[in-house]
Amino acid sequence: MRDPYEVLGVERSSTQDEIKSAFRRLAAQHHPDKNPGDQGAHVRFKELNAAYQILSDPQKRAAFDRFGPAAVGAAAGGPGFQGVPFDMHDLNLDAIFGDLLGALGIRVGDRGTLQKEVRISFEEAAFGCTKQITYDRIEPCGDCAGSGSAPGAQTERCSACAGRGRVRMQQGMFPIAIERPCGRCRGSGRIVTDPCKTCRGAGLAAKQKTIEVTIPPGVENGATRLVERGGNTSREGRGPGDLELTIRVAPHELFRRVGDDVVCAVPISFARAALGGELEIPTLDGKGKLRIPPGTQPGSVLRIKGKGIPRRVVGGRGDQLVEVSVEVPTQLTASQKELIAQLAKELGENVQPQQSSFMEKLRGLFG
Repeated sequence: MRDPYEVLGVERSSTQDEIKSAFRRLAAQHHPDKNPGDQGAHVRFKELNAAYQILSDPQKRAAFDRFGPAAVGAAAGGPGFQGVPFDMHDLNLDAIFGDLLGALGIRVGDRGTLQKEVRISFEEAAFGCTKQITYDRIEPCGDCAGSGSAPGAQTERCSACAGRGRVRMQQGMFPIAIERPCGRCRGSGRIVTDPCKTCRGAGLAAKQKTIEVTIPPGVENGATRLVERGGNTSREGRGPGDLELTIRVAPHELFRRVGDDVVCAVPISFARAALGGELEIPTLDGKGKLRIPPGTQPGSVLRIKGKGIPRRVVGGRGDQLVEVSVEVPTQLTASQKELIAQLAKELGENVQPQQSSFMEKLRGLFG
């Protein structure tokens, strides 16, 4: 593919109307239908179309003006100028980093912030822990020290900015020139002629990193921790962004968290609920003792002070709440059934507090 301005025979300062007019004139002249038997007409007409696709699109035209033919070669249906060696710095800067860093979650224009989840157990969330986190991040290439150039290779002065590292651009209808870093040399004023093989001339490469992170006691599921400068280096010459860690607490088979309290359900027998007594239960600190008051009802919640989650602000710990469920035996021998029947006859209905309350409500409802 030749220079599209040259193909259409227009100046770089030409307006869109002038470009359109030139294309229509040349397309009519070289259309294959008007040149029967001319095998080169088809090639010329295709070349005119490719050039017009670039110059008629403001974004493609701007990319070509800033970065050269390689920036739009694929979009125009070809690989760019034949015989020109592949150079990372000749490509569209956004496309370079979108391909290189996109695999690690970096988006063009971001600050290098990297996000990662840290999974911990229920107990680790309660009492805190230290975790080693291993992850991949983008940082300056170690082989070329971030220069993008192969060791010992020479660089050339950037022709786009004449070695200044900055270019002046006029945008829109306003006659105001804006100076910004040169996109072709990324503000360095120099062009890499022999790219580093490790980073392919980008100056950045992926590297595995291991850090140690302290998780404070009482951390909640979904909480975040920020590791400053632990993220990606998204651009050459810019420091690394931050690493944002999201804490994911695994569910526990016995406990669940409500605020700073720990809740667990404990089944007890009918006899224990009626007579009371001491029961061994699990706590975050290991085995514990719980006193069951006589006449404990199903669904009662008993409290053990100071056996919950450490409080992060006021100090101390929350409580452990024990939800009592009374188990009813399902397989009874004949003698057991007889004893229970005798007990039921002895107890009658008036000593059942929940049943008595229900009957009173029922009588009040139906008169």
